[in-house]
Amino acid sequence: MRVKLDENLSRRLKPALLQAGHDVATVEEEGLLGRSDEAVGAAAAAEGRVLFTLDLEFADLRKHPPGRHPGIVLFRPPSMGPMAVNRFVDAFLAVEDLEELAGCVVIVDAGRIRLRRPPVDTSGPEWREIPPA
Repeated sequence: MRVKLDENLSRRLKPALLQAGHDVATVEEEGLLGRSDEAVGAAAAAEGRVLFTLDLEFADLRKHPPGRHPGIVLFRPPSMGPMAVNRFVDAFLAVEDLEELAGCVVIVDAGRIRLRRPPVDTSGPEWREIPPA
């Protein structure tokens, strides 16, 4: 899987991703440090990369609907210390198949993973009401 590490995640996560067989680029390597979320998201999408981030902005489904980008994985670790964040991300990588997350918005909390998949039929509305029986 092609992954982009946002600037709020340590570049020290890159070796673990590479070892797991992923193609990894960092925002820093691409000269995107300090750029807007829109610029970072657009760069990830243009490169076909799933964005790994700590930035809550990317959880806004109105701005980043599933299926309109290669994927977003938002990490919400219980502690924001750099080493704790790295361990949190490493633990996620140890148990999840990233290929299954393509096109999804994923929020990884300490006790659960919330996943919003793209709609199956992209020609219609994302949601529909089902009347009560």
